[in-house]
Amino acid sequence: MPMKWSGALHPLSLLVQAIVLAMTLALGTLPAFLPCELQPHGLVNCNWLFLKSVPHFSMAAPRGNVTSLSLSSNRIHHLHDSDFAHLPSLRHLNLKWNCPPVGLSPMHFPCHMTIEPSTFLAVPTLEELNLSYNNIMTVPALPKSLISLSLSHTNILMLDSASLAGLHALRFLFMDGNCYYKNPCRQALEVAPGALLGLGNLTHLSLKYNNLTVVPRNLPSSLEYLLLSYNRIVKLAPEDLANLTALRVLDVGGNCRRCDHAPNPCMECPRHFPQLHPNTFSHLSRLEGLVLKDSSLSWLNASWFRGLGNLRVLDLSENFLYKCITKTKAFQGLTQLRKLNLSFNYQKRVSFAHLSLAPSFGSLVALKELDMHGIFFRSLDETTLRPLARLPMLQTLRLQMNFINQAQLGIFRAFPGLRYVDLSDNRISGASELTATMGEADGGEKVWLQPGDLAPAPVDTPSSEDFKPNCSTLNFTLDLSRNNLVTVQPEMFAQLSHLQCLRLSHNCISQAVNGSQFLPLTGLQVLDLSHNKLDLYHEHSFTELPRLEALDLSYNSQPFGMQGVGHNFSFVAHLRTLRHLSLAHNNIHSQVSQQLCSTSLRALDFSGNALGHMWAEGDLYLHFFQGLSGLIWLDLSQNRLHTLLPQTLRNLPKSLQVLRLRDNYLAYFKWWSLHFLPKLEVLDLAGNQLKALTNGSLPAGTRLRRLDVSCNSISFVAPGFFSKAKELRELNLSTNALKTVDHSWFGPLVSALQILDVSANPLHCACGAAFMDFLLEVQAAVPGLPSRVKCGSPGQLQGLSIFAQDLRLCLDEALSWDCFALSLLAVALGLGVPMLHHLCGWDLWYCFHLCLAWLPWRGRQSGRGEDALPYDAFVVFDKTQSAVADWVYNELRGQLEECRGRWALRLCLEERDWLPGKTLFENLWASVYGSRKTLFVLAHTDRVSGLLRASFLLAQQRLLEDRKDVVVLVILSPDGRRSRYVRLRQRLCRQSVLLWPHQPSGQRSFWAQLGMALTRDNHHFYNRNFCQGPTAE
Repeated sequence: MPMKWSGALHPLSLLVQAIVLAMTLALGTLPAFLPCELQPHGLVNCNWLFLKSVPHFSMAAPRGNVTSLSLSSNRIHHLHDSDFAHLPSLRHLNLKWNCPPVGLSPMHFPCHMTIEPSTFLAVPTLEELNLSYNNIMTVPALPKSLISLSLSHTNILMLDSASLAGLHALRFLFMDGNCYYKNPCRQALEVAPGALLGLGNLTHLSLKYNNLTVVPRNLPSSLEYLLLSYNRIVKLAPEDLANLTALRVLDVGGNCRRCDHAPNPCMECPRHFPQLHPNTFSHLSRLEGLVLKDSSLSWLNASWFRGLGNLRVLDLSENFLYKCITKTKAFQGLTQLRKLNLSFNYQKRVSFAHLSLAPSFGSLVALKELDMHGIFFRSLDETTLRPLARLPMLQTLRLQMNFINQAQLGIFRAFPGLRYVDLSDNRISGASELTATMGEADGGEKVWLQPGDLAPAPVDTPSSEDFKPNCSTLNFTLDLSRNNLVTVQPEMFAQLSHLQCLRLSHNCISQAVNGSQFLPLTGLQVLDLSHNKLDLYHEHSFTELPRLEALDLSYNSQPFGMQGVGHNFSFVAHLRTLRHLSLAHNNIHSQVSQQLCSTSLRALDFSGNALGHMWAEGDLYLHFFQGLSGLIWLDLSQNRLHTLLPQTLRNLPKSLQVLRLRDNYLAYFKWWSLHFLPKLEVLDLAGNQLKALTNGSLPAGTRLRRLDVSCNSISFVAPGFFSKAKELRELNLSTNALKTVDHSWFGPLVSALQILDVSANPLHCACGAAFMDFLLEVQAAVPGLPSRVKCGSPGQLQGLSIFAQDLRLCLDEALSWDCFALSLLAVALGLGVPMLHHLCGWDLWYCFHLCLAWLPWRGRQSGRGEDALPYDAFVVFDKTQSAVADWVYNELRGQLEECRGRWALRLCLEERDWLPGKTLFENLWASVYGSRKTLFVLAHTDRVSGLLRASFLLAQQRLLEDRKDVVVLVILSPDGRRSRYVRLRQRLCRQSVLLWPHQPSGQRSFWAQLGMALTRDNHHFYNRNFCQGPTAE
């Protein structure tokens, strides 16, 4: 906080500042690049910090080591000449998403970025600059050292020779999306002829989504990658690509689109277009990748590919080549082609009964991957893919989403090098004959090919189950997931003994597997049967697979939810080579085998079941996992565990190294019981309900290396809790309720920690907070320390970084104000009290005693106000009459105190609310005068005595003193109406006398009338004809 000092104190202020500086140096060094984070290889990460200007790092920071600066997704709208001049070694600068154009802004806010002339010229070492997704209209002045420039999704609509003059080192230029439906401009990007001719080293040029109608003229001959997709170029001739003899990748897809399959706004291709000259690509002898996708092609001219002997990737997807591929000769000269994409070349609203590829496919001797999904044919047999059987290098074949309902899987035995066949998302229902399905609807998922990506696609999709082996390392994988399989028959897999990975997930398989379903698959190693309805009853299930290593039976919950049906897991013991088993998300809770047994199993996923219910059944399932003698990895997440007793851990396999207990309901954990798992290295307790890390500490001798207790409610950690775990290297305490982080938790272990995650905790950022020095000491191990570790209190720092102000030296303003107030009060009392005593001591003494005499009477009068009364009604009744007492306690009290919600009344009952130790009259007087109304519940009115009589007299006395009628009568029997007092009171104030109806239909009206009588003043109910005198209202 800045403070103004007088000139006389100026030397003192200099002394204080010198002391503060010395203390800062003594306390330790803050992170060098606050508020950003220094990452490996000289990268300073400032993304998503909501910065409004470029941060200027301190002189003490090693600014000369910064080679990369990322300022993406901030709010920087103005760049000054001096913003980057203090970074002499800067080579990579990312400024994406700071001031997006209106159409690309999430809230469509207008924004314009201003760049001063020398902003980037002040960085002569800059090699890569990304200005994408910013509203800039012209190309700023750029240094000659620039190698890569991205101006995509901006509002630059003009490129001329002056725009990029002098950038002779530039090799990569990206200007995508400057004029398209999300970033409209009502015109097209204009590239002047020869505008890029001076860029002699340019190799990559991307001008996608710019409404271009012609290929820019006079492009530099050094170009190797030219991406012009999704413009409006419907004619291509040799002169459009003249002199581009070095071109390796050309993408002209999406210029004449097929709109029935478009996921975004689309303009139909004009009739008789596109027009491709036969010799358009003939001079591009070095071309390796050609993209003609989404171009409304209905035939292929063999002349288009003449001279393309080096072509390796050809994308012809999303065209109309459904007939062409059965008879074309265009592929005969493509002997080097590695990847061919023919997906979604279907005929509208038609699925073919059969498809036979043209013989020219047999000329693709180097083909490794063929994508034919979304062509829509219903039968797959040996004639369909016959030309491909002679291709020795074919490894991947994609046939998903084709509405195939009959497939002869044995045909793949003739493919020598085939490693992956994808038949997912079809309608295969088994080894049945061809059905006469007609007129299938078109549809399917669109798969985008990244232009220029010449590497083959990964064979196996990454799985969320990290324990499961990756099929990409196996020789042959068959994917039949998301089909219509109800049963599995051995005939389906005849002659597929070499199959090693089989995926049958997301089908409707509901049979009881008995060891005969997969007999031909003697070489199978991985079997995925997740998301089915398998019945695990037979002892010899899957035993026909002698080499099975991984079995996924997750999400087969329907059979386990059937009441009274038992399930047998004894088959696991017979699978001698099984190493990985998933029984996850089956809701297994009862009537299963009491123990799993296996000597070969290494990883078991048992998450998403009801182990908490199983372990609650006494000792029945206490030894469920004990028979897995070689188990290393066990996942018990989402098992509804409320407790984890030491005897439970004692009966887990001693070989266990990884134990996951995420997302349960554990509120405490017996940490000392970890010594029952002597080899445990990873323990995951994230997403539970732990409140504190107490109850002992991590035991000495444990081999625990990683502990995750994130996403709990931990607010306290006992001193020395982690100190005995000498092997602990990674600790996750994020997303808890910690207000501090203390050195005493770790002891000497702190120097060995490699990762300490304390992000998303409401740290209390008070002045002199102890956690600040500790986090600075271990800052190399704390991920996201400058940006993700934030304050939770006090209010002015909530949600801000802990470095928003230096908590070690800040002034505690609250304490300062408290001290000032106390000192001011002491001075005032020290001066005022003696002066007043001397001048008017007797008068003050007299006034003081006068106030003492007045205050109790005043308090009694104010205490009688309606708002200050503690009760709404004092209920008086004859306790000797059991029926009346039962009605009061069960009917009256329930209706008035419990059933009225926020309008509930406060009743005073003798046996519940009278204070012991007081006399009966004291309690009676307090009840009558402390309630707004006195409610008399009477069964008979002829004999009233005792407490009823005394209460009535006090109520009448209150009428005389306070002039308030507080009596309300409830008559339970019809005989009570004969009393002359009752009849007189009915005449004067009818609403204060209520008769209990003996018909249930009238009881609701009775409670409403009683509630009104108790909440409103009786004078509102008096009959005006009988009220006279000055008090009548």
